[in-house]
Amino acid sequence: MKVGFIGLGVMGRPMAQHLRKAGHELFVWARRPDSVTGLDAVVCATPAELGRQCEVVFTIITSSADVEGVALGKDGLIEGMAAGSVLVDCSTIAPDAARHIATRLGEKGIHMLDAPVSGGGQGAIDATLAIMVGGQAEVLEKVRPLLDCLGKRIVHIGPNGAGQVAKACNQMIMVAAIQAAAEAMRLAKAAGVDCAKVKSALSGGSAGSRVLDVMGERMVQRDFSAGIEARLHHKDYGLVLAAARQSGVPLPLTAVVDQQLNALMAQGWGRDDTSSLLRVLELL
Repeated sequence: MKVGFIGLGVMGRPMAQHLRKAGHELFVWARRPDSVTGLDAVVCATPAELGRQCEVVFTIITSSADVEGVALGKDGLIEGMAAGSVLVDCSTIAPDAARHIATRLGEKGIHMLDAPVSGGGQGAIDATLAIMVGGQAEVLEKVRPLLDCLGKRIVHIGPNGAGQVAKACNQMIMVAAIQAAAEAMRLAKAAGVDCAKVKSALSGGSAGSRVLDVMGERMVQRDFSAGIEARLHHKDYGLVLAAARQSGVPLPLTAVVDQQLNALMAQGWGRDDTSSLLRVLELL
């Protein structure tokens, strides 16, 4: 297929490369010219030009406003994509934003799936992402062969926006687990116990998790270089709390973790790893 890709960052670049390796013709657009260096792809001047070339376009960019601008703005995808083509947005954005973009595209016969992904940069490299999909089931089946190039678990959650709701739930649980791991490591150190041994013991029991394995190890090694930039989790938690406020749902644990993320950002650690939540505790 002729596939477009916008968002060639830590996750997007390996995702685009997987699609190319699978034999699909790849078209790309990027704000920064260096992002496309070394890619076996046709470089387009605007999202609209990219849209004119492609049956399916993937986006994975930072914010709701970014996705809306690329999809609906001047020289955006809506000006180039043909009726029957599909936008697959793998970004993490507000459910309402996903619904709005899908509605606007739908007015021109363009389909949209909100398909946020979980698994981080390594999951993107290994093509083992979890993909949570909102949109029409028949549209998902049309593009499923492409998603199979990117992930191991592809779940249709419901209509447009539902994928983003599922991703919000994912982020709530994951970052709360990072905070719990940070508190455990802080307690172990304060008690004079070997944090590495505590982490090893916990990993073999009911507290074991991928978060503990990856983030706990970063805390033990005090390696706070970015695996996942904390600013992205801070952004995601803002989306979660906004959705909760809109729905009238109390999220007391999430609200506390959000304050810890605020404290992390205040220290200027937004581009460090979210395991830096341990450093926030150490300041108290």
